[in-house]
Amino acid sequence: MLFLSDEIETNIRKAGEASYPNECCGVLIGDIDGDGNKIARRTQEIVNASEGGEQYHRFLITPENMMEAEKTARAAKMEVIGFYHSHPDCPAVGSEYDRDHALVFYSYAIVSVEKGKAKELLSWELTNDRKEFLQEKIQLI
Repeated sequence: MLFLSDEIETNIRKAGEASYPNECCGVLIGDIDGDGNKIARRTQEIVNASEGGEQYHRFLITPENMMEAEKTARAAKMEVIGFYHSHPDCPAVGSEYDRDHALVFYSYAIVSVEKGKAKELLSWELTNDRKEFLQEKIQLI
Protein backbone atom coordinates (compact mmCIF):
# COMPACT_ATOMS: atom_id res chain seq x y z
CA MET A 1 0.00 0.00 0.00
CA LEU A 2 1.14 3.53 -0.76
CA PHE A 3 0.30 6.25 1.76
CA LEU A 4 0.09 9.81 0.41
CA SER A 5 -0.71 13.04 2.23
CA ASP A 6 -3.09 15.54 0.66
CA GLU A 7 -0.06 17.74 -0.04
CA ILE A 8 1.78 15.02 -1.94
CA GLU A 9 -1.31 14.08 -3.92
CA THR A 10 -1.75 17.78 -4.81
CA ASN A 11 1.93 18.06 -5.82
CA ILE A 12 1.59 15.13 -8.23
CA ARG A 13 -1.63 16.47 -9.75
CA LYS A 14 -0.23 20.00 -10.16
CA ALA A 15 2.96 18.66 -11.77
CA GLY A 16 0.87 16.71 -14.27
CA GLU A 17 -1.23 19.75 -15.12
CA ALA A 18 1.81 22.04 -15.39
CA SER A 19 3.62 19.75 -17.82
CA TYR A 20 0.57 19.04 -20.01
CA PRO A 21 0.55 18.09 -22.88
CA ASN A 22 3.82 16.38 -21.94
CA GLU A 23 4.49 13.89 -19.18
CA CYS A 24 5.80 15.08 -15.85
CA CYS A 25 7.98 12.90 -13.66
CA GLY A 26 9.37 12.83 -10.18
CA VAL A 27 10.48 10.77 -7.23
CA LEU A 28 8.59 9.71 -4.12
CA ILE A 29 10.72 9.88 -0.98
CA GLY A 30 9.66 8.38 2.30
CA ASP A 31 9.70 5.38 4.61
CA ILE A 32 8.65 1.74 4.63
CA ASP A 33 6.80 0.45 7.67
CA GLY A 34 7.05 -3.02 9.21
CA ASP A 35 4.25 -4.31 6.98
CA GLY A 36 5.99 -3.21 3.78
CA ASN A 37 3.71 -0.20 3.25
CA LYS A 38 5.36 2.78 1.63
CA ILE A 39 4.72 6.17 3.23
CA ALA A 40 5.55 9.08 0.94
CA ARG A 41 6.90 12.03 2.93
CA ARG A 42 7.93 14.28 0.04
CA THR A 43 8.18 14.52 -3.72
CA GLN A 44 11.13 15.60 -5.78
CA GLU A 45 10.06 16.88 -9.17
CA ILE A 46 12.41 15.97 -12.01
CA VAL A 47 12.64 17.70 -15.38
CA ASN A 48 11.59 15.14 -18.00
CA ALA A 49 14.85 14.35 -19.83
CA SER A 50 13.15 12.43 -22.63
CA GLU A 51 13.79 13.79 -26.11
CA GLY A 52 11.52 16.74 -26.87
CA GLY A 53 9.45 14.94 -29.49
CA GLU A 54 8.80 12.04 -27.13
CA GLN A 55 7.82 13.90 -23.96
CA TYR A 56 4.12 13.72 -24.75
CA HIS A 57 4.20 9.96 -24.06
CA ARG A 58 7.55 9.20 -22.40
CA PHE A 59 9.50 10.35 -19.37
CA LEU A 60 13.13 9.88 -18.49
CA ILE A 61 14.87 10.33 -15.17
CA THR A 62 18.62 10.53 -15.73
CA PRO A 63 21.12 8.65 -13.55
CA GLU A 64 22.30 12.05 -12.26
CA ASN A 65 18.75 12.97 -11.22
CA MET A 66 18.36 9.60 -9.53
CA MET A 67 21.61 10.03 -7.62
CA GLU A 68 20.48 13.48 -6.48
CA ALA A 69 17.16 12.04 -5.27
CA GLU A 70 19.00 9.27 -3.40
CA LYS A 71 21.26 11.88 -1.73
CA THR A 72 18.23 13.97 -0.75
CA ALA A 73 16.50 10.93 0.70
CA ARG A 74 19.58 9.76 2.57
CA ALA A 75 20.18 13.23 4.05
CA ALA A 76 16.62 13.17 5.40
CA LYS A 77 17.09 9.60 6.74
CA MET A 78 14.54 8.31 4.25
CA GLU A 79 14.68 6.46 0.94
CA VAL A 80 13.36 6.57 -2.59
CA ILE A 81 10.17 4.52 -2.45
CA GLY A 82 8.85 5.16 -5.93
CA PHE A 83 8.19 7.45 -8.82
CA TYR A 84 5.33 9.41 -10.26
CA HIS A 85 4.50 10.56 -13.75
CA SER A 86 1.53 11.69 -15.79
CA HIS A 87 -0.31 10.22 -18.74
CA PRO A 88 -1.61 13.12 -20.87
CA ASP A 89 -5.03 12.25 -22.34
CA CYS A 90 -4.54 8.57 -21.41
CA PRO A 91 -5.64 6.38 -18.50
CA ALA A 92 -3.56 6.22 -15.31
CA VAL A 93 -2.48 2.67 -16.17
CA GLY A 94 1.13 1.60 -16.65
CA SER A 95 1.99 1.09 -20.30
CA GLU A 96 4.17 -1.67 -21.73
CA TYR A 97 6.94 0.92 -22.01
CA ASP A 98 6.46 1.82 -18.34
CA ARG A 99 6.60 -1.87 -17.37
CA ASP A 100 9.70 -2.52 -19.48
CA HIS A 101 11.55 0.29 -17.69
CA ALA A 102 10.22 -0.30 -14.17
CA LEU A 103 12.03 -1.96 -11.28
CA VAL A 104 10.58 -4.38 -8.77
CA PHE A 105 9.80 -2.93 -5.30
CA TYR A 106 9.07 0.68 -6.24
CA SER A 107 5.64 2.28 -6.38
CA TYR A 108 4.71 3.89 -9.70
CA ALA A 109 2.04 6.55 -9.19
CA ILE A 110 0.43 7.68 -12.43
CA VAL A 111 -1.97 10.59 -12.80
CA SER A 112 -4.19 10.83 -15.86
CA VAL A 113 -4.35 14.40 -17.19
CA GLU A 114 -7.25 14.99 -19.56
CA LYS A 115 -7.24 18.24 -21.53
CA GLY A 116 -4.95 19.80 -18.94
CA LYS A 117 -6.93 18.71 -15.86
CA ALA A 118 -5.63 16.02 -13.48
CA LYS A 119 -8.09 13.17 -13.07
CA GLU A 120 -7.50 9.65 -11.77
CA LEU A 121 -4.40 8.89 -9.70
CA LEU A 122 -3.43 5.22 -9.42
CA SER A 123 -0.33 3.41 -8.21
CA TRP A 124 1.26 0.26 -9.59
CA GLU A 125 3.88 -2.27 -8.51
CA LEU A 126 5.82 -4.54 -10.85
CA THR A 127 5.57 -8.26 -10.14
CA ASN A 128 8.80 -10.09 -9.29
CA ASP A 129 8.77 -11.86 -12.66
CA ARG A 130 8.46 -8.41 -14.34
CA LYS A 131 5.51 -9.62 -16.42
CA GLU A 132 2.85 -7.23 -15.19
CA PHE A 133 1.92 -4.28 -13.05
CA LEU A 134 -0.48 -4.90 -10.20
CA GLN A 135 -2.53 -2.03 -8.89
CA GLU A 136 -1.38 -0.86 -5.48
CA LYS A 137 -3.89 0.64 -3.10
CA ILE A 138 -3.38 4.33 -2.31
CA GLN A 139 -4.39 5.49 1.15
CA LEU A 140 -4.63 9.23 1.75
CA ILE A 141 -3.34 10.34 5.15
